[in-house]
Amino acid sequence: MLLVVLESDQGNLAPASLEALTFGRSLAEASGLESHALLLGPEAGIAAAAGAHGADAVHVADHALLDDYGPELFGAAVAGAIGQLSPAIVVACGTDRGNEVMAQAAARLDLPFVANCTEVDAGAAEMTRSQWGGSLLERSTLAADTKLLTVAHHAVEAVEAPAAGTVSPIAVEVDEALARSKIVDRVVLSSGVTLSTAPVVVGGGRGVGSAEAYAPLEELADLLGGKVGCSRAVTNNGWRPHSDQVGQTGTRIAPEIYIACGISGAIQHWVGAKASKHILAINTDAEANMVTKANHAVIADLHTMVPAIVDEVKRRRA
Repeated sequence: MLLVVLESDQGNLAPASLEALTFGRSLAEASGLESHALLLGPEAGIAAAAGAHGADAVHVADHALLDDYGPELFGAAVAGAIGQLSPAIVVACGTDRGNEVMAQAAARLDLPFVANCTEVDAGAAEMTRSQWGGSLLERSTLAADTKLLTVAHHAVEAVEAPAAGTVSPIAVEVDEALARSKIVDRVVLSSGVTLSTAPVVVGGGRGVGSAEAYAPLEELADLLGGKVGCSRAVTNNGWRPHSDQVGQTGTRIAPEIYIACGISGAIQHWVGAKASKHILAINTDAEANMVTKANHAVIADLHTMVPAIVDEVKRRRA
C-alpha cells in the first residue's frame, strides 16, 4: 500500500493534497501498490475529493484532539496510522505543514524522511529532490522498510482519476501533552483569494519606486481578480508587508499569469514564481533575469505600461 497523508484545514482540503494524490497515484501504479489516503480530523466530504483523485480508500483518524492543527499531535497520529496500516510508501504535501508533520512522524518512527521530491522511481528507492529553494536538484537513495517522502509543492498538476474512495475509521492514540503546540484561536486578517491561490498575481519590485506607486498595480490586480505580490527588496524597504513577498522565504505562487513589474528576478524570487503558468515581465532592462526567463516581456517603463494596461482592460469591459 502507498499512503497519502492529506492536508486539510477546518474541513477544507488543501489544493496541495490533490497534487500529492496525483503524484502518489502514479507512484503507486509504478510500484504495483494500491493508493490509500489518510485524513486527520473530521471527514466533512473530503473523502469524495480524495476518491476523485485516485484514492482507493480513505482512512479517517477523527480524534478529539485533532480538531485543529498541531504539529506534534498530527505527527504522532501519522506515526500511529503507519504502525497500524504498514504502508510501503508514505507521501505528503511538500508544504510547510506537510514537511513538518512528516518530520515529526519520521522522528517518532526512527525512519529517514526525504522532503520536496520532484521525481521518484518505482518503489521509492531513488528520487530527485529540490534543495536550496529549487536552485539545486539532488539525486538521493532511500533505504528503509517504510519510505517517507513529500512531493514538492507545484511539482505536478492535480489531475482527476476516479477511484473507490471508500471511507473507514482508524483509531489513533495521541498524548494530551502534545497539545502544547496546537492552534487554539484564529483571527482572520483577510478573506477571499490569497496570494498563493490567486489566478493572477501582479508583482512589483524595486523598480516600482515607492509604496504609493503600487496604486496602479493594485488597480490592475483588482480588475483581473488577482493579488499584488512583491520582491524581497520591496519588503526590506518597508513598501509592502512580508505577506506580499513572493519567493523562497515568502509565498510560492502558481497563478495562470504572473505580471512581474520592475523585478530583476533574483534566484530567491524566481523560486517562488517559477510555477506560474505564464509570466509577463515589464522592465526597462532587457537583460534582467526575470525578462530572459519570462514567457513574454515588454521592455518599457512600468509606470507607463501598467496604467495603459488598466485603461485597455477598462475600455474592453465597457
